[in-house]
Amino acid sequence: MNIKVLDSWLREYLKTDAKPQEIAKNLSLTSVSIERLEKYGDDYVYDIEVTTNRPDLMSVVGLAREAAAVLPQFGIKATFIPPTLQKPEIKSEVALTITNDPELVYRICAVVMEVKVQPSPKKVTERLETSDIRSLNNLIDVTNYVMRTIGHPTHVFDFDRLKTDKLVIRASKKGEEVKTLDGKTHLLQGGDIVAEDGSGRIVDLLGIMGLENSVVTDKTTRILFFIDNNDPIRMRKTSMSLAIRSEAAQLNEKEVDQELSYDALLYGIKCFSEFANGRVVSELIDIYPKKQTPKKITVSEEKINSVIGVKIPLKTDIAILTSLGFSVEEKKGVIIAIPPSWRASEMHIPEDLIEEIARVYGYHNLPSILPPDISEETLQQKSDPFFWEQRIKHALKYWGFTEVYTYSMVSEELLEGPLNEAVILKNPLDEEHVYMRKTLVPSLLQVLRENKAYKKISIFEIANIYEKNGNGLPKEKRMLAGIVKKDDLSFYEVKGYVEQLGVDLGFSFSFKLASQSLGADVYIGKDKVGTIEELDDDIVDFELEFEVLLAYASLKKKYTPLSKYPPVVEDIALEIDDDISTGQIIETIKKQSTTIKDVTLLDKYQTRRTFHIVYQSDTQNLSNEIVGEIRKNIISSLQNMKKK
Repeated sequence: MNIKVLDSWLREYLKTDAKPQEIAKNLSLTSVSIERLEKYGDDYVYDIEVTTNRPDLMSVVGLAREAAAVLPQFGIKATFIPPTLQKPEIKSEVALTITNDPELVYRICAVVMEVKVQPSPKKVTERLETSDIRSLNNLIDVTNYVMRTIGHPTHVFDFDRLKTDKLVIRASKKGEEVKTLDGKTHLLQGGDIVAEDGSGRIVDLLGIMGLENSVVTDKTTRILFFIDNNDPIRMRKTSMSLAIRSEAAQLNEKEVDQELSYDALLYGIKCFSEFANGRVVSELIDIYPKKQTPKKITVSEEKINSVIGVKIPLKTDIAILTSLGFSVEEKKGVIIAIPPSWRASEMHIPEDLIEEIARVYGYHNLPSILPPDISEETLQQKSDPFFWEQRIKHALKYWGFTEVYTYSMVSEELLEGPLNEAVILKNPLDEEHVYMRKTLVPSLLQVLRENKAYKKISIFEIANIYEKNGNGLPKEKRMLAGIVKKDDLSFYEVKGYVEQLGVDLGFSFSFKLASQSLGADVYIGKDKVGTIEELDDDIVDFELEFEVLLAYASLKKKYTPLSKYPPVVEDIALEIDDDISTGQIIETIKKQSTTIKDVTLLDKYQTRRTFHIVYQSDTQNLSNEIVGEIRKNIISSLQNMKKK
């Protein structure tokens, strides 16, 4: 929501020597966002963005009250000047009756007045139009002027166009038709809040827009000034279903302060008296069956400082809340606060109070550090397996994998391992769903078989497998499995996916030749976590224990400064037996010196393998002699491997 306000209008309710630029800057730092400050003759216009949870700031009075609380935090004196409101003299000549449904309208304030239609004063016209509200005539202008000043929408009827001295508030019936004052006809869906004039004729669509049959005209001599505080949910539904997005509708759907209704009535009477020669000719009506009672909120000094992350004196906390209109008392380091009526609808829990203290104290005054109760475990998210599961799923998705869901029960054909080691269902649905699976891979292979038409498939699944657990319930183990099928598929491509997954989770995998299959066993440190298998020339799968991955996963990063000394790079070709794995060779080479930063297999031909080695020191330039000595140790250690 946006609101435009003249600086001179704001200062009717705010006493301060602060310049408009200072007001704009400091409010933007702690409260509303002042998007622009524009020169307007000898005056300034504030263009303000107000968040939807703060309808109290969609008014001049609300903004002045907020500024009076905020500016002293910056060492600027500021005082809020509430509007002067008093009950008028009443000469009761009209007996108006209003029948209300308290479930629809929480509060109704109304009065009948004699008025004279004439141009609005220049000051009023100028203030409205700089606020992007079109000036029409003094009667309509007063309703908008009251709304902008006090913050509560109001409405005015031509009292003599009502057929009776009675208004009945009710919910609309489906199919009823109304014509709004902009000349548009609307078909009501039912449940909208309407007023009829006692004859069955609808004369107002409450809180949204007035109707053509009761709008004031140049011939109006008596008005019904009407303020209704409505059920915000119904306001929203009606406004959206009829596509009427008036400012009044937008305010009403955000639960306007009920206590403002009577203030708006008194201020409106004052304005009609001044701008339209108004005279009150009925009793003041105030129907308020269910007065709101703001909730007490309790918060300790310890919690305030813990959440904010900096120690703020308790007296400062109390002063901030008091300046914002809260009723505050303190007992042994604990604050008990009652929010003001204009904040009651959004203040419910201790964190709401803490937010108020933090923003007025100034987010810019808070140190850029994590609060002390944020532990390393919180950073690592170890307690939240869903976080890591989503992280893995997102990574695989962006690498071209598709997630699949398969049955936990499989047939004898799909079950791997001896039947007597499988968990068997006593009452299976059919022969295809008898055994609880012990691995996810056969299920993924079944997906491949059912999608033969696709030459290229990359799929994965995160799900449970089941192991026998004596006579008790089976032991469940969560697994991550994937399969890649495509022409010219390399085992190392899938190995690369697994390696990169480790990087994304904050650790490194190591690999050893698999003892029971064509592929590799996957390790984290000394813990075996799974396997990568080459099932065919065009199919490679992997399966990893999800819970073990979780135990090592971390968001904490370790950064090592770049060496200022240049690296030395060389390739070494070695004759090595096929039964010694490349992983073993690389591990042996790296152990020979801390200056060996990287080792990769560059080429392989028959029994000859060429390794690309990068040497680099953090403390000195590496000479040919130093590198030569390391090379001797590498060759010697590899020769010892061959002898074994």
